[in-house]
Amino acid sequence: MFVLETIEERVKVRLVKYLGRDDTGIRKVVLKMFLNGDTFTTGDVFEYLEKTDFEVSYRGVSAMVGLMNTRLGILSINVTGDHNIYSLKEDYKDVVRSVLENY
Repeated sequence: MFVLETIEERVKVRLVKYLGRDDTGIRKVVLKMFLNGDTFTTGDVFEYLEKTDFEVSYRGVSAMVGLMNTRLGILSINVTGDHNIYSLKEDYKDVVRSVLENY
């Protein structure tokens, strides 16, 4: 018997696992940032996290945002300028909101 799973369900499972490995809460904060904002560069995310008292490195933030883009598949990326600009894909806003509310 085949079980059909939607893309949203797969993303939800990945998000729950991703947040389950979030010992500091930083991943949740970044996801909320993308959910409530528009577009961000890695530098924007880095500066925001520094202001909220997370001890982060620019490279670490870059890796985290890159992973959200490639592994979770929830971010879109614009690479036309000097810096990559990331935003949360419209199709996944409800899924991310749902996971964050229940996590």
